[in-house]
Amino acid sequence: MLADNAVSAALRRRAEEIDAAFAAIEPVLRALAPLQFEPGFPELAARRVSSELRLEMPESAFAARWNAPLDLSTLHARCVVGTFCRLIERAFDRGLAELSEGESAEALIRRWGFHALDITPCADGRLSGVIDNILRIPPTVVAYRQSYAGANFDVSDSVRHWESVELGRCRAAHPNPADEPTRFMKIGVYHFSSADPAHEGCAAHGSDEKRAAGSLLKRLEQFEAAVRKLHGAGAGVATLLIGVDTDTDAIHVHVPDGAGRMEVGRALCSRVLYDETAGMAREEAKEAIRTAVAAMAGVAADDPTTEGMRWFCGYVLKNNFGQVEAVRRHHGGRYPEAGHGEKLIVVGDAVDDVQLRNLAYQAQMRTVEEGDADLDVGVKVLRHHLAPRGLKLPVLVHCRYDERVPGSAAAAAVQARRLQSAIARRYPEGDLYIAAVLRAGDGSALTPIETLECDA
Repeated sequence: MLADNAVSAALRRRAEEIDAAFAAIEPVLRALAPLQFEPGFPELAARRVSSELRLEMPESAFAARWNAPLDLSTLHARCVVGTFCRLIERAFDRGLAELSEGESAEALIRRWGFHALDITPCADGRLSGVIDNILRIPPTVVAYRQSYAGANFDVSDSVRHWESVELGRCRAAHPNPADEPTRFMKIGVYHFSSADPAHEGCAAHGSDEKRAAGSLLKRLEQFEAAVRKLHGAGAGVATLLIGVDTDTDAIHVHVPDGAGRMEVGRALCSRVLYDETAGMAREEAKEAIRTAVAAMAGVAADDPTTEGMRWFCGYVLKNNFGQVEAVRRHHGGRYPEAGHGEKLIVVGDAVDDVQLRNLAYQAQMRTVEEGDADLDVGVKVLRHHLAPRGLKLPVLVHCRYDERVPGSAAAAAVQARRLQSAIARRYPEGDLYIAAVLRAGDGSALTPIETLECDA
């Protein structure tokens, strides 16, 4: 068997810790609610929230009078955002899949002819664990990860990502010297539902799997063409299209052919390969994957021109076996809930520190004007399952800055406040709680800035 059970067990423990942290919020608030008019309640509530939820809140947050009771909906949203931030600072070990067959991921992708990955999944919360859980790619080789509704990334942004990485290679030999014959790889990840394909697929594409895959494939082709036009034919990049079945976490890898072309209707399914190799010895199973990838590419198993990409495709397929097996072991092969269950919306810069299915809807943007469509989808999704419970939608604006650049933190704070205000104006219904944090590029602690509570 090729599934890495040790990694799966560690991811399972992490998932249980994350789930338990959020599951504790409502019982604590329910227990506190009947006591809110008792003497000394603010002190009691702050103490219990600190001890039971590990969140530090001022006593003033729990001040209540008979004619002005606690706004429990806002408190709940505040606790959700606070818990998410606490888990970010918990600093989970994201290097669980760093080694493969005793070799580091950096060494592996370098050997296959790549030096950095830029991954764009759909913003859908069911892909919240796409890197750590589904693809099991360690962050050491992921230069960028940004999410968009329908995975419809901005081509010019991706070109800038490529330029930034290549500049680092030229100036600092990082991640490797520019004269090494390796390429930057852009990976696009769309999703679909095998349980309810007409309703639980990608909302941005009307739950149409072919439309979602086709739209993303076109973006990948546009990105590749843009790099060539701007920097010459020698500035080659690699692209890869991957689909995720959000009911099983199995993946479809659209293996490029000998000319590097991909097709919507041509892909390898990890679930099928998992079943086909289940009874094989380890080396036999690995060889079966390599053979299947070569056949899908339409090339010989020893074709030298496609070797690197074929090995990478086999790598992510093999990695995903662990997730396919985990979903079968713990959920009977399919998640019990096919739909959404996100806890909050993250706006601004990506947050990858905490990854779990249905954790957060992530909408990367610099301004609401450029990301309004993505944000609208996220608000609609969370309203669907939070509004019936009378709960506000927790929104976290997350902006990074480079501590080495003078004025960067101040500029990030201005951007965060603008995003907060613009979100509040766009959704005047009064059902959003919008908090904002700044974070240095080195991944240090979060710095909160003013919170906007959007009242009706």
